[in-house]
Amino acid sequence: MKVKMITLGCKVNQYESEAMLSSLLKNGFSAAQDGEPADVVVLNSCTVTAESDRKVRQVFRRAKKDNPDAVMVLSGCMAQAFPEDAKRLEEADIILGTSNRARLLPDLLAFLSARQRIIDIEPHTSGEAFERLQVDSFSGRTRAFVKIEDGCNRFCSYCIIPYARGRVRSKPLEDLRGELHALAANGFREVVLTGINLSAYGQEFGLHLCDAIEAACSVPGIERVRLGSLEPEQLSEDVIRRMAKQKKLCPQFHLSLQSGCDATLRRMNRHYTADEYRTIVRNLRAAFENAAVTTDIMVGFAGETNAEFEASLAFAKEIAFAKVHVFAYSRRPGTRAYDMGDQLTNAVKEARSRAMIRATAETQRAFFGAQIGRTEQVLFERAVQPGVYEGYSMNYTPVLAASGASLAGEIRTVQIESCTDTHCIGRIAEQTGADEHAD
Repeated sequence: MKVKMITLGCKVNQYESEAMLSSLLKNGFSAAQDGEPADVVVLNSCTVTAESDRKVRQVFRRAKKDNPDAVMVLSGCMAQAFPEDAKRLEEADIILGTSNRARLLPDLLAFLSARQRIIDIEPHTSGEAFERLQVDSFSGRTRAFVKIEDGCNRFCSYCIIPYARGRVRSKPLEDLRGELHALAANGFREVVLTGINLSAYGQEFGLHLCDAIEAACSVPGIERVRLGSLEPEQLSEDVIRRMAKQKKLCPQFHLSLQSGCDATLRRMNRHYTADEYRTIVRNLRAAFENAAVTTDIMVGFAGETNAEFEASLAFAKEIAFAKVHVFAYSRRPGTRAYDMGDQLTNAVKEARSRAMIRATAETQRAFFGAQIGRTEQVLFERAVQPGVYEGYSMNYTPVLAASGASLAGEIRTVQIESCTDTHCIGRIAEQTGADEHAD
């Protein structure tokens, strides 16, 4: 039977989708190719915003239309957080939450046998164990995502994710090492450590994220270790110094900001001030050469005044982020912010989004400009046109370079010569035997 996997949302979702697909492939299923009808469609859902939920419904129904005879599986955060909404998707034959993804195969076999709808959503509980999914390969990718943490204990006032994912729980170090060795054996040279609240890794074991970083950097064959999104207040000076000792750790840090205004941060129930965030960025840039700091910024949060927005905008310009994901606040039922007064209109949110996107696009262009003249190690991923390949430097700058031979999957030395709004443009440097596999 042919399986089509559709993933919406974050890198954690991408990892979990790969794990679910791998399980099916090992049990006699095969992956449907692009444009090929599928016998089973699995949509792994996101629910971070109301727009995410709308997209889930839209994509799921389109997938059913394109594959009318397929068994339709809805899994993931939207199903877990809003099970009643999920059940109303009549096209869904199987609905699976976020605590029991290993049940996909038995649920699928049960449905194929009885042809009766299955709702398999288990509530998250305090003290539950980390679900031991395993991935040893990532189809079509040069880097592998490795989920090492799940859940969140922070309960930011706007966020539904703790309800969709449960409390913090972590992958044991021995499991992490085993997974990384398997990925290295399958040719992956870069891994991205991911989690819902990655900074909280290991707290139930008396461990720290640094322990996972050090374990990953110690695996032969793994040449680069990259981190997913981090909560800034966890990055003390001591932690940064410890991280900086790992030469395989990529100097790209996605520090979730949300707002550069202290009053807004307090209403959001974030656990730092703008000044504390500024200090963390300064410490990272001092410890890591040519570090890229990226972030998420929310506009239009409940009660955000013009002055608060302007403070956040000024802060974003000051920090000079390498890249920013800007999004408008979305009310989520069940969160504290849902019932807050002074909800802003969509028109105000859209205007503020445009202003923030313009400002942070300028800081991105400035960051790209600062890369000109540098010599960087670039992991190339794919051809974007004949003879032109796209890859990423250690600090995750997107780089284009021309080559008569395929560069996909190769780490090559590149001289950065120019840039556009979206990429740096480089020239492949002359290689010697000593630096062919430099990281």
